[in-house]
Amino acid sequence: MTVAGLEVDAAGGAKDTGWWQDALAWALGIPLQLIAVVVIAFVTQVTLGWIIKRVVLRTSERARRERLEQTRKVTRTAELSVMLLTQRTEQRAAAIGSLLSSVVGITVWGVAIFTVLQLLGVDIAPLLASAGVIGVVLGFGAQTLIKDYLAGIFIILEDQFGVGDFVDVGSVLGTVEEVALRYTRLRDMSGVVWYVRNGEILRVANRSQGWTMAIVDIPVDYDSDLDRVRDLIEKVAIDMDEDPTYDDMLLGQPVFAGVESMSGNAVVVRVTAKAVPEMQVQLVRTIRERIKLSFDRAGIIVPVLPPQQMPPSSEPRRP
Repeated sequence: MTVAGLEVDAAGGAKDTGWWQDALAWALGIPLQLIAVVVIAFVTQVTLGWIIKRVVLRTSERARRERLEQTRKVTRTAELSVMLLTQRTEQRAAAIGSLLSSVVGITVWGVAIFTVLQLLGVDIAPLLASAGVIGVVLGFGAQTLIKDYLAGIFIILEDQFGVGDFVDVGSVLGTVEEVALRYTRLRDMSGVVWYVRNGEILRVANRSQGWTMAIVDIPVDYDSDLDRVRDLIEKVAIDMDEDPTYDDMLLGQPVFAGVESMSGNAVVVRVTAKAVPEMQVQLVRTIRERIKLSFDRAGIIVPVLPPQQMPPSSEPRRP
């Protein structure tokens, strides 16, 4: 039994029970609330992260069902761009998912920290006011950093470019390896890795969205029969269009565009073809090889031109 706050045992002894009752009440109070806040924050982050991952996964799976073979017969540029841009959905969904996960983590744990401080009896009003003042100061002192982060967010949301794209950002021409909120990492054609601040990217020439144009200029002897040259090139174009080997680089049949230029001993004819993004250079080389073999069999002579008269290379160069 209990007498005046003391618990009497069977042997007639007494022991003070008030201290552990107070300790139990305290443990069931603030510590339990703190644990509940941390657990709720953790569960919230895990749940929202799982939802984001599921949405990204479903979007990526839907994007993978698109096949380049389905776009080969599309000749209208608008239709072709729409079909091919759906294949970029996987990269964009992953980037947006990563951004949302970061925002969710910062928001959830920020709220949890302020809640914990409030439970511990800390007045958070001065902290919020101080945070506002510090934010203003940092805003003036870190304008460049904020500019980089905002530019990175818009690059991802607007899908200006993504990982694997071949882009020209003004100072660098190369393949995108990473798109972070503050910077973009590119590797140029010589293998050098460049880190470009997103706030410094004023223009972007993306060679990997939708389709690219492969242009091949071929010199033939001035006395060659142009009708015969056209027939040979068109036969090569038809063969390449019907050959499934080129499904991963060629979008539609190559076109004989006509005579591009003339000189005293040569006529330069142009062939154009719509290429799968990032396959432009390889397609140009393949067309040259096929036409060269066809010309050899037909006895068409390709003259030797001086360097100043050589057709310009269609391979991308750094400006």
